[in-house]
Amino acid sequence: MATLPRPYPLFSRIGIEIEYMIVDWTTLRVLPVADRLLHAASGSFGNEVVRGEVGWSNELAAHCLEIKATEPAASLDGIDAAFGRSIREANALLAGQGAELLGTGMHPFMNPATETRLWPYGYHEIYEAFDRLFDCKRHGWANLQSVHVNLPFANDEEFGRLHAAVRLVLPIIPAIAASSPLVEGRLSGFADTRLEFYRSNSAQVPSITGAVIPEPVFTMEEYRDTILGPIYRDLAPIDPTGILCEEWVNARGAIARFDRSAIEIRLIDAQETPGADLAIAAAVAGAVKLVAGEQFSSFAAQKFFPVEPLAAILLDTIREGEAAVIGDAAYLASFGKKDRSLTGRDLWRYIVAMIDKNDPGALSPHRAVLEKILDQGTLATRIIAALGPMPRHEGILSVYRTLCGCLRNGTIFPGQETP
Repeated sequence: MATLPRPYPLFSRIGIEIEYMIVDWTTLRVLPVADRLLHAASGSFGNEVVRGEVGWSNELAAHCLEIKATEPAASLDGIDAAFGRSIREANALLAGQGAELLGTGMHPFMNPATETRLWPYGYHEIYEAFDRLFDCKRHGWANLQSVHVNLPFANDEEFGRLHAAVRLVLPIIPAIAASSPLVEGRLSGFADTRLEFYRSNSAQVPSITGAVIPEPVFTMEEYRDTILGPIYRDLAPIDPTGILCEEWVNARGAIARFDRSAIEIRLIDAQETPGADLAIAAAVAGAVKLVAGEQFSSFAAQKFFPVEPLAAILLDTIREGEAAVIGDAAYLASFGKKDRSLTGRDLWRYIVAMIDKNDPGALSPHRAVLEKILDQGTLATRIIAALGPMPRHEGILSVYRTLCGCLRNGTIFPGQETP
């Protein structure tokens, strides 16, 4: 997302970034040709190309293309159409290389140890530093595609309210957004395998990711002291040039981007089509807005929710997706629920209903997609159902070719057109 020209008030804008894999038409193996795609679009091997409402860029792995809104938008209306057009344009340029884009949170059978090629152009020094310290030829680095949602804040008070709300919503994001049940050609046992790898990809420097759930800090100064300061201190002995000592090195599930006066939510797996990505982004942003507006619990109560129980719920939803049973009564009470336990699916049903009640029309463009997710399960659940319990390579190819078609044609897996 472009750097914000000025601080925007809370919930007045939203920024969206979605990552896609470039794959071979025939074999579906990843193809590290993002450089050729960006060159075909711009005439140079730069990292980024602006194409009207959206831009294209690459980060780290040469088989990954990030498509993002060039400016934060007042609403998500029409953004899926802009992303759809951009995907078709990218696929047209990739066709000459026998390639196209594929969504979902992870490639289903990529071997990153042998198939990863790091981006060799702009910012390559940063990627080389990451690779030297953490070995980026692993799933938690080279095989993960996500949707980033950027929500702005205009001042310190808004930052605190936004950070408190985001912390409460993060643990249940995989219960609506998990889309990565496979790794290296087998079912992993996790609905959100991407996040299972993501949470330990920087284990050599534990302060970088922490427990994925950010610490309970609610001023910008406290955030810099409590979260960023320890990361920079821990990196200093192994990163003497300080090339990684920037706010983006923080790998929690949501990070403060002070350069753009926003908090960036990172826990949403990429889906099969932008219509699904944006439906989930709208639900997550709507949930954060309700919590920040104290519709369920007071700001004071939100501030005292510690990391550990939130992280425990997140681990459950990473494994079970929407079927995860949330048995933390205090957490449920923070959403205004008196139940002793609820599944992730049922909690999201309630939250979506509350968004409809408090902000009528906000989810209207996304209604059909959200109903499919809530009725039939996350994309991870639907992929598992299509594959069966012991998937063979041919079956995986068939399902993921269908998923390529979903991205190409703007359909929801399996077979529902987006409105």
